[in-house]
Amino acid sequence: QVRLVESGGGLVQAGGSLRIYCAVSGRTVTSRGMGWFRQAPGNEREFVAGIPAVAWSGSTLYAESVKGRFTIARDMPKNTVYLQMNDLSPEDTAVYFCAARENYYSTSKMATDYDYWGQGTQVTVSS
Repeated sequence: QVRLVESGGGLVQAGGSLRIYCAVSGRTVTSRGMGWFRQAPGNEREFVAGIPAVAWSGSTLYAESVKGRFTIARDMPKNTVYLQMNDLSPEDTAVYFCAARENYYSTSKMATDYDYWGQGTQVTVSS
């Protein structure tokens, strides 16, 4: 059974940086597509970034709102996917969720394409 555990969230000032982590157990982070989503109060869950499996030739994906500021990457020795977030703004405040696909190498912007989810980690950006 695949299990995802997020960590690294917290409070940061606008313009600051934060890295959040998704520890994966039950399989390797290289084997299937993974993604980060976020959900702010009163909003729907939205796609943030995605990374395909190593076996997939596609590239990482980013929401337009975070492109150039956020980076998704794998730490293979730690079997972890992380999201490096720079130049944060209050609009980035949300609970951030890690997600993994069961049967596909590619990543996706659709939350319904993911089969496993973590419990979320809160990121709060103060102005």
